[in-house]
Amino acid sequence: MKALLHSANTRAERVFLIGVELKARSAWDVRDCLDELAELTATVGATVVGEGVQKLVSPVPATYIGSGKAVEFARHCKANDVDTVIFDDELSGAQGRNLEKVFECRVVDRTALILDIFAQRARTREGKLQVELAQLQYLLPRLTRFWTHLSRQRGGLGAIGGEGESQLEADRRKTQERIEKIQDELAIVCRQRSTRRAGRRRHPWPLASIVGYTNAGKSTLLNALTGSEVAAEDKLFATLDPTTRRLRLPTNQNVLLSDTVGFIRKLPHGLVESFKATLEEVVEAELLLHVVDVSHAHVEEQIQAVNQVLKELGAADKPTLMVFNKTDREAGSAAAARWMPQFVRSVAISAKTGAGFPALMDELGAMLRPIRDFLEVQVPHNATAVIARLHAIGEVVERDYSGTMARFRVRLPPHARAEFSEYVAAET
Repeated sequence: MKALLHSANTRAERVFLIGVELKARSAWDVRDCLDELAELTATVGATVVGEGVQKLVSPVPATYIGSGKAVEFARHCKANDVDTVIFDDELSGAQGRNLEKVFECRVVDRTALILDIFAQRARTREGKLQVELAQLQYLLPRLTRFWTHLSRQRGGLGAIGGEGESQLEADRRKTQERIEKIQDELAIVCRQRSTRRAGRRRHPWPLASIVGYTNAGKSTLLNALTGSEVAAEDKLFATLDPTTRRLRLPTNQNVLLSDTVGFIRKLPHGLVESFKATLEEVVEAELLLHVVDVSHAHVEEQIQAVNQVLKELGAADKPTLMVFNKTDREAGSAAAARWMPQFVRSVAISAKTGAGFPALMDELGAMLRPIRDFLEVQVPHNATAVIARLHAIGEVVERDYSGTMARFRVRLPPHARAEFSEYVAAET
């Protein structure tokens, strides 16, 4: 399905942004949201030529903003040759229709803009299906915006035929049928993911999912730790499709690291539902790495936004390691020092330079250690293959080669215990 927001071929689309300062929201909150909306707009290649804010006790049912303010903004947009007006909050179908009559140009909301970015970034078949599902679910209640004549197709034969089905009804039916078809295809994707997860359990390595606000540096961290080549750009939602790679810790423990789509404030609930197949990696993970851009001016709000999405997914109570990233930026290191004491498990790193990686590896090993068995093992000196294997897959804490047997205190993954069962002397 095509993107909801289109750019002209001859020049960048000119966009005007509108925010509403409601009684429950501060002016600073609105300012930050509009700055983020401008970043989202730049991501799709459009140019912001202006913005407006109105203070309201509550949104106006017909036009979201006041009718007088809408006319004032419309004059400004006409004078500045604006192609599209983007609202920071979600509009209903009726509000969108009424506003387009006032502005005499295309009017979209934050949800449509995010869907447009997702449509541009989806690369895999699964990602494209999930984006199309979210777009159709968004468009279904707004289809009247695209049909003004509502002409009816004649039904039956000759004079006995009735009025038949309206164009709008036909379009809704076709849209609903397409939604159901995509949901069936995504159900197959879910089964395929379950099969892959079952395959991973044959090598019961723990799964750690990297989560965080969009543009926090998740893909850069995955690349730096595992040597993968996931696309990493200084843009919102640079990565859409999930990637899983193996990481070997200094404790000889293998961990599967999964990179996920970035979260954002006001992330549409329907979008979370559509991407449940992708975000299942978060639900299945034994550990979450919550990556935070500690150099950002609104760290707390971004952490809360991520926690809210995790709550929607049912993953809010999972063991979490807070990873305060971008300490290489100005004031980043000082900000990390302020935030780290507020969390039991936290590290400060720079995914770009590798600073703090040893501490990150130590914390990962410590948090995943409880799933390993701590054993005392006795091996004959001439069983060199067994000793080499022990060092290869286990974390040898102590070793003693004196006496008739080599003695080791070692942490082993549970699946490997049977391999060394004849050598186990005691369980520590």
